[in-house]
Amino acid sequence: MSVMPHPRADAALACLAGHGGDRHQGRSFSSDLSVDEAVLLKEIGYEPRGLVVGSAVYHIGIQYANWTTNQEMGDLTRAMYQARQEALTSMERHAEQVGGQGVVGLKLEVQVHSGGHPLAEFVAMGTAVANPDQKARGIWVSDLSGQDLYLLIRAGYQPIGLAFGACVYHVAHQGLGQWMGQQTQNVELGNYTSALYEARELAMTRMQDEARRARAQGIVAMRIEQKSHMWGSHVIEFLAIGTSVRLVAAQHQMMSPELVVTLDDEVAPITDAPAAPAAGSEG
Repeated sequence: MSVMPHPRADAALACLAGHGGDRHQGRSFSSDLSVDEAVLLKEIGYEPRGLVVGSAVYHIGIQYANWTTNQEMGDLTRAMYQARQEALTSMERHAEQVGGQGVVGLKLEVQVHSGGHPLAEFVAMGTAVANPDQKARGIWVSDLSGQDLYLLIRAGYQPIGLAFGACVYHVAHQGLGQWMGQQTQNVELGNYTSALYEARELAMTRMQDEARRARAQGIVAMRIEQKSHMWGSHVIEFLAIGTSVRLVAAQHQMMSPELVVTLDDEVAPITDAPAAPAAGSEG
């Protein structure tokens, strides 16, 4: 009995083998895409070109803050922003070298190295992709998954680039008397509330400013990360990050959903029903 291959299976094999016709024959690639992501990207014309990585190791300087004052640590904010930008720029150069037009599935991480100096390694990693039918207009970067990028482009949008904003903030310490008086009470810590609110707003505003400068219409898949890294509990970095997008079609394209019935779910075992009690018997 012969089995007809599914069209998506053919697309996956062609994509993973690195053959998109004679012009790509013999080229292989590595990526962190799942099979589903590789197939969906192929359906919208994008081919993986390779896993791309950029990194920057930074010495994070020391900045002092007033013990009892909420305030942004401007020098630390600039250092964290510049280090991430260096890692992203390095990754974009790598993507250009492998023939990519964009990067999907971006992971942006900070690894603090222990030792006598406050060193942090900033790593940007993703999969470079290219559409042979489109003219390259610079490298765009996105932290969207392959599935999300597929839906975005099918709906008529195009990723413009990564937008992010950072804010390193010092949270004021309480006085000893105030701290002692609150140990047996349920009470809001006003210094923490106002500090976290202001830091979060600063990070989000800076992210939105980046998107506006890129002439984006919006930001999708936005998230906020909150970490203290090497500074202790009273110095916190807020990072707001997302993918800026723009509508390139004449209007938003509606997509018709398809009903899918999966056949690979585990079948629940059938158990015998308990026998009905005999007539006249008491429970």
